[in-house]
Amino acid sequence: MFKSLMVVVAGLLPALVSPAPAAAAPSRCGDPAVTTYGPASVTGALVGAAVHDGHAYVVTRGLKPPVLADVDLATRKVVRSVTLPDGPADGEPEGGWAAAVSGGKVYVGTYPVPDLYSFDIATGEVAHLHSFGKNGGFVWSLAAAPDGTLYAGTYPAGRVWEYVPGTGAVRDFGVLAAGERYVRGVDADARYVYAGLLDKGKLVRIDRKTGEKLDLATGPSGIGFVADHGDRVLATSGATLIDVRDDGTDARTAGLGQDSPGSGSLDTLTVAPDGTVYVTSRPDGAVHRYRTGDTSLTRIADPPSPGDETRRLALVDDHTLVGFSGSGGMWWLDLRTGSSEFADIIEAGLPSGSERPQSMLLVPNRAVYVGGHFSMEVRDLRTGAKRRFRMPGEPKDLVRRGDKIYAAIYPSGEIVSVDIRTDEVRSLGRLGHGQQRPWDIEYDPRTDRLLVASAPLGANLKGALTVVDPDTGRMDVYVDVIPDQSLMSLSLDSRAGVVYLGGDVLGGGGTPPVRTAASVAAFDLRTRTVLWRTDPLPGHRTFQDVKVHDGLLYGVYKRDSGVWIALDLDTRQVVRQGKLPGYGELTVHRGKVFTSTFFGGGNAYELGEEAKLLATGLGDEWYTNPQLHFEPGSWYAWALAGRDLARIRLDPRCPPLTVGTAAS
Repeated sequence: MFKSLMVVVAGLLPALVSPAPAAAAPSRCGDPAVTTYGPASVTGALVGAAVHDGHAYVVTRGLKPPVLADVDLATRKVVRSVTLPDGPADGEPEGGWAAAVSGGKVYVGTYPVPDLYSFDIATGEVAHLHSFGKNGGFVWSLAAAPDGTLYAGTYPAGRVWEYVPGTGAVRDFGVLAAGERYVRGVDADARYVYAGLLDKGKLVRIDRKTGEKLDLATGPSGIGFVADHGDRVLATSGATLIDVRDDGTDARTAGLGQDSPGSGSLDTLTVAPDGTVYVTSRPDGAVHRYRTGDTSLTRIADPPSPGDETRRLALVDDHTLVGFSGSGGMWWLDLRTGSSEFADIIEAGLPSGSERPQSMLLVPNRAVYVGGHFSMEVRDLRTGAKRRFRMPGEPKDLVRRGDKIYAAIYPSGEIVSVDIRTDEVRSLGRLGHGQQRPWDIEYDPRTDRLLVASAPLGANLKGALTVVDPDTGRMDVYVDVIPDQSLMSLSLDSRAGVVYLGGDVLGGGGTPPVRTAASVAAFDLRTRTVLWRTDPLPGHRTFQDVKVHDGLLYGVYKRDSGVWIALDLDTRQVVRQGKLPGYGELTVHRGKVFTSTFFGGGNAYELGEEAKLLATGLGDEWYTNPQLHFEPGSWYAWALAGRDLARIRLDPRCPPLTVGTAAS
């Protein structure tokens, strides 16, 4: 159970945005068409962090522009903050996973433009230094060698780059492993750079002078964090800690002990001067200890921030460990007693802001729920008040059953309930079976079960359909229900007892697909068997969403730039087809099918014989998939206008709206 209430803020007076109605439009189209209610989801989430000389430097996630905050570790307060300006490349930075300190400066590597910035600790000056690629890339990791040279691990090319602060010289070390996309961990000493590859699970040593490469170890899964100490290199690989000499000899591994049932994988680590390794695990957030020669990790403390990801660990003295949590917090752990203290980074003075929402749900006449990063924001429709409470991850999708909302959580693959009367959050358990990306969740009132479509992480093609008992938490997991595809979406025909599944041939990414077209499958919930499977369009590899209505299955493809179809469920033939400027989720309301899409400025459509534009200018600010949530009996839908929560009239009888979206 999680402590529910975090932030309560006063309701905001709505700002009205009303495009002028067409001269011949009916009077119903002259009403205020759009009302906005301020940021849909407010965040202080963190990604990058570095510790230096009694201060921590943390970087936000999801804000545009990102905020770099200086935290005095003695007072536990933010003492100053700066923003990272937009660089010359297309796109805008929204965070910085990578941070390092060298030569009196803090360096930050950003996403989704893979740029490098510096912050001068003495003067507060911020500078854009270099871009390692185009929009859509990440600087995942950053390390400073003893001489101050920086090394960056990047995506999607899976490269390590060298940057020399004194001269601005840049060097690319080339391909580290064929097909690799992610260098998630990097560290450097006087002679070598050590890189952790996520897709291939390799720990690679690079000679800083010659560029010569040597594979030091291969883990059971992707390498997530790397640190060197003396002549040894440490790396996390799933639930395994790799400990190897820097020449590749004396390789050792240690796993999570039996005292850590809630620990699925290792997160981040730090090494004490005496060689003791402190490492956190996810999804529980517990702290463990390791010394060379140990065969397993020893759990030394309960989670200081339960259910959280840890972005950085550091020793501030001989007996105090400080950690930085992805949800937006700092904690201090006394290594002598195992006791810990937690501080919310917003309460410490971090300037918060609006983020890209993950999901949304309307409880009619009561509230609108918006899923954020490790949080849920609620607007009470009766009073206008807003409140915010903690969630154990990113709620990728939401569904209602009676007085509870159920959320599908990434990165744990957990299903949790939220009581709409009390905000109490409880876990039903995790999907397991490698299913950490639950993309879609629906409720079947006939069987009183939850249905979840999911994808794995990393080099794995096999997704799953899970049937969940919301009272007991029992989960029946059907892995590879569409062979060699993950599941992005599902749609229930409760009367027929059939759920339709939309596939994705790319799976978790990192391994070549073996299928060329995304499939649709019909799954019988009574017999728990696949009735049939078909590939509606050759060469189209990913369904973003599917929705059954009136004998047709509507589908929107993702990576194929918004192609949509309607499939006759009797003949299994495509009877309608069109193209949208992007992709998003489908919804059925008052006998009609609607979708909202990314790209093209953010649009909403009715899908019939063709796609009819209802609104444009909604913005492209969803983190996952654009959604529409209609009020029963009306043509008003809750959605986003930019990053603001908005109530929008989408009456198919009215002329298309143009919704202005202020920068958020």
